[in-house]
Amino acid sequence: MNELRPLAAEDSPTLLRWRNLPEIARYMYTDHTISPEEHAAWFERTLRRDDARYWIIVADGVDVGVVNLTDIDPRHRTASWAFYIADPSARGKGTGAFTEYTILELVFSEMELRKLSCEVLATNPAVLAMHERFGFVREGCFREQILKAEGPIDVHRLGILSREWSRARDAHRQALLEKGIL
Repeated sequence: MNELRPLAAEDSPTLLRWRNLPEIARYMYTDHTISPEEHAAWFERTLRRDDARYWIIVADGVDVGVVNLTDIDPRHRTASWAFYIADPSARGKGTGAFTEYTILELVFSEMELRKLSCEVLATNPAVLAMHERFGFVREGCFREQILKAEGPIDVHRLGILSREWSRARDAHRQALLEKGIL
């Protein structure tokens, strides 16, 4: 059973640990070790943001990752999103698909936004493919946008419109129900 629960102050130590995991940091914009002080400042800003919402991803009662909506713009009805599954035992079991479906439903059915965007490092082809399976379209590539230890990395920008999700929603819901993910 998967669910999302709102981020709480007591999640800060877990998020610091997750953010510093090498397998998570390799797909983030920064890959340095995040200090407790740097994390505390980020976490405090995160909890105060009016244009963002954060959740902990829970699988079978265990906190396994984080998902967020940022740059929520009520005037233009747009937002960006990102997530990661930090617990390796939750990967490959549909937790990512559950998270993607749930966020798309929240954004388009509940919040009534018209567009959701994301950015994915070119070194993360699995997540690029998953977003595209759910209907995201590549809108551009920021060439050599991020400098990581291994060198410059391209960043792909993807987006999905409400009408595109409306056409795809029922098929995704059915597939996830058949797999026991929803």
